[in-house]
Amino acid sequence: MSSNPELAGALHRLRSTLARMRAELELAHEDGSGPPVDRLLVDVSDALEQLGRVEAVALEVVSVLVVDDDERLAELTARGLRRMGYDAESSARLRPLRAGEIVVFDLGVTGSLDVVGKELLRSARPIIVTGAADPASRAMAEDLDASAYLVKPVELEELAGAIKRRSSSSTRGAPQ
Repeated sequence: MSSNPELAGALHRLRSTLARMRAELELAHEDGSGPPVDRLLVDVSDALEQLGRVEAVALEVVSVLVVDDDERLAELTARGLRRMGYDAESSARLRPLRAGEIVVFDLGVTGSLDVVGKELLRSARPIIVTGAADPASRAMAEDLDASAYLVKPVELEELAGAIKRRSSSSTRGAPQ
C-alpha cells in the first residue's frame, strides 16, 4: 500500500480520525460526562469522507455529481448510477467538487452559475446531459469544455459509457 501515496495518506487520515473519536469517547467515559456529540458527528463525517477516498483509490470507485434543475430526475439518475457501482450524488446546483469527481451537468443549471462556478465546471470537463440539441446549446457545452454531450432522454448505459470514457481520460493525465 505504501506504493500508492494517495491511498496511504487517506488511510492515515482515517486512522487518525478514528483514534481521535476513540480518545474522546474514552475521556467521556472516564470522567462520567456525556460524549461530545457535535465533535463526534464531525469526526464521523470526516471518517466517512476519508473512507470514501480509500475506496475510490483501492476499489477504483468513480465519484459522480449529477447536477440538474429537475431535482427528482437528478436523484433518479444518481440512484441508477449507484446501482451500477458509482458513488453518485445529486444536486440542483454545482457545489465544490471532490478530487477526481466527474460532473454530469444539465445545461438548464448554467444560468445560476457565476464566473467562478463556470470556471469550476470548465475545469471538471463535465458530461453535458440536456434536452436541447440546438447549435447554441452545443456551443455552450463546447465553451464549458464538455467531455460529452448527451441529449435527453439518456439511457443509464449510455451515461455510464460517457462516465467510463471521462474517467479513463482522467487516469491518463487529462485535465480535470
